Amino acid sequence: SYSACAAQVFLFLFFISAEFFRLTIMCYDRYVSICKPLHYGTLLGSRACAHMAAAAWASAFLNALLHTANTFSLPLCHGNALGQFFCEEPQILKLSCSHSTFRKIWISLVGACLAFGCFVFIVFSYVQIFRAVLRIPCEQGRHKAFSTCLPHLAVVSLFLSTSFFAYLKPPSISSPSLDLALSVLYSVVPPVLNPLFYSLRNQELKAAVWRLMAGQFQKY
Repeated sequence: SYSACAAQVFLFLFFISAEFFRLTIMCYDRYVSICKPLHYGTLLGSRACAHMAAAAWASAFLNALLHTANTFSLPLCHGNALGQFFCEEPQILKLSCSHSTFRKIWISLVGACLAFGCFVFIVFSYVQIFRAVLRIPCEQGRHKAFSTCLPHLAVVSLFLSTSFFAYLKPPSISSPSLDLALSVLYSVVPPVLNPLFYSLRNQELKAAVWRLMAGQFQKY
């Protein structure tokens, strides 16, 4: 239904925006812990963490509300069949019969600016992080620093690469099947893999997985 589709667009944009903002905050956490370890308690105390989390959720809410309101304020007259397995903003805009190209571009531009700002911050932070890590004289210290950053970097890379390619790919290579596959990659795969990536450094969890696998092999 129309209302259910609007609710799904809002929730999807809200959670995906919150995920991106959260990944940006986690990048800042890695930056402070590695580049400014003596100031970690001051810069990232409990109050600062609460403020950043609240800012991420509030920004995600406003971004989702803005996009949803603008998308569904456009008249839709090209049927109600979406070439997607869920209500996605670009697919809904294809159904619009409005000639207000400026509004469509403005909707996309706001999201692109937010995403690009977070992307630049993440890249700049990791450049500083890797420069600091390479200056660590102890190999064990470098390994520990890299092991702290690599799970987060893997999640960020998967999330950004699939999202950017899904929305910025040339129209010449666009197809319904490719759009479906890319949507699954950036909306389903990263959340599923998040627990795996973030648990790679948990020795107890790795030991439990090995025991489970060994038990399965013994059965066969």
